[in-house]
Amino acid sequence: MAAAVAVQETQHLLDASPSAGYGALRSVPNAVESVDAAQRDETNGESFDDIPRAKRKLGLTSAVFLVFNRVIGTGIYATPSVILRTSGSVGVALVMWLVGALIAAAGTAVYVELGTGLPRNGGEKNYLEFIYRRPRFLVSCSFVVYTLIIGSAAANSIVFGEYVLNALSIEPTRFSSRLIAILVLTFCLLTHGTLLTFGVRLQNALGAFKLLILSAISLLGILALLAPDYLPVLPDYELPANFSSWAALWAGSGTTGANGIVTALYSIIWSFIGYANANYALSEVRDPVRTIKRAAPIAMTAVSVVYMAINVAYFAVVSKGDILGSRRIVAALFFRNLFGPTTERALSAFIALSTLGNLLAGQFTQGRVIQELGREGILPYSSFFASNKPFGAPLAGLFTQYLVSCLFVLGPPPGDAYLFMISTSSYSLALINTLVSFGLLLLHTPAYKPFGWSPPFRAPRIITVLFFLSNVFLVVVPLIPPPPGRRVYDALPYYLHPLVALSVSLLGGAYWYFWGTWMPRRGKYTLERVWVLQEDGVPRWVFRRRGLVGAGGGGGEMHVPGGEDE
Repeated sequence: MAAAVAVQETQHLLDASPSAGYGALRSVPNAVESVDAAQRDETNGESFDDIPRAKRKLGLTSAVFLVFNRVIGTGIYATPSVILRTSGSVGVALVMWLVGALIAAAGTAVYVELGTGLPRNGGEKNYLEFIYRRPRFLVSCSFVVYTLIIGSAAANSIVFGEYVLNALSIEPTRFSSRLIAILVLTFCLLTHGTLLTFGVRLQNALGAFKLLILSAISLLGILALLAPDYLPVLPDYELPANFSSWAALWAGSGTTGANGIVTALYSIIWSFIGYANANYALSEVRDPVRTIKRAAPIAMTAVSVVYMAINVAYFAVVSKGDILGSRRIVAALFFRNLFGPTTERALSAFIALSTLGNLLAGQFTQGRVIQELGREGILPYSSFFASNKPFGAPLAGLFTQYLVSCLFVLGPPPGDAYLFMISTSSYSLALINTLVSFGLLLLHTPAYKPFGWSPPFRAPRIITVLFFLSNVFLVVVPLIPPPPGRRVYDALPYYLHPLVALSVSLLGGAYWYFWGTWMPRRGKYTLERVWVLQEDGVPRWVFRRRGLVGAGGGGGEMHVPGGEDE
């Protein structure tokens, strides 16, 4: 007989002593009713998760910068040269960036629909649970492992360390860059774990500063293009001719073949990832339905405009040959051509600050995803992970993600192991997005009508299909053998990171079977899930064990002392 998790959900809090941290009896709507309630009530989704309004500290500006900071890290300063090399011409490269912006807009629309339908912390965890309901809690258990992999900030923290050292004119070493990486991760942990208001204000300020500087770079490039007499390229460097004629714009098109275009598109799609970042923290957003409908489009519009303008600026100031022939990032060539090589330290400092904003935004939301898994009751010691004690922030979830990131910083050596870690994280996210977008398509089919999916915002069906296909593309491409002469890894098989990412779900499945099936059978009990209220006013689910009386055929139940599954 197929294994199943034995769970009974109650609709009221259980009576408990104050010392246990639980409040009074309270009715709890089921999932289908809650989705409808998000659009029927006048609170713009605040009633959905029943979080006290005093704990909703994020407004429109904070939600915008949660997305903006998460999308823009270090890629825009170096990726354009990679895109130019793989696409063959400036014109094709710009078209590829435009295609990436359209795919990102599709992803934004998909996650706005999901966020307005299920306006609570957790993001994809909530959407997968709502769509893929059987076997019960299997998706939640599998998502735990993916959360730790996807949320790792190891790569960006190391990049931060390298740029800080460059800004200080210190030659980066493995020890020094990783030491600074650990320090910045610790800073993010303490800031968001103990100083919630300060942390939000800091990441908002870094986002505004990032937007200001990138806008200034864009304007400088456009000025150099339209008025070269007022802002000329320094005479020591090659004058660009990328926009001198229609033929120059498209020179080199088709020389990289279909494989080059696929590689360029693959890199660009990843450059726009982060549009779902505000969805992870909707329980802390004021008027979450109305806010997410505005914040995500505003942020992604700003990102798309900045990306296109920055690329035009780079190509207006730096020649195609210089971009392809130099080993330096294209942003460094831009500043060198206009202001001389002495500006490189200032650029490194700015990129470091840009990365810090990215780290803060990412860790802010990932800590809340882990907290949300604690609120579901499926983690060991769930009350610990679900709590906001002692500083009114999910310190336990943040600390868990901090430990994983530090392990990834200190563990893998440079080379194949480090690249494998990054690739596994990216591929895992592509798998999650594929399941989410496919699930959203299912929700609009007649077979899923009983689910009662009726969100305040709906993405057009063609948009959802486009987003689904783009993620299928990201899942399939790494499975294709690389062309002759190119290798993904020096010594590892090219398919290793997709294989590991696909296998990760087996770990969650094993935990699900052990916790929800094998242990109840062995201990002769069932699991009952009840809704409780913590001392901080935040509700959560708790699993309690109910012993079976006369397991050989009696069929009765009794409470097992200490049965709460914590």
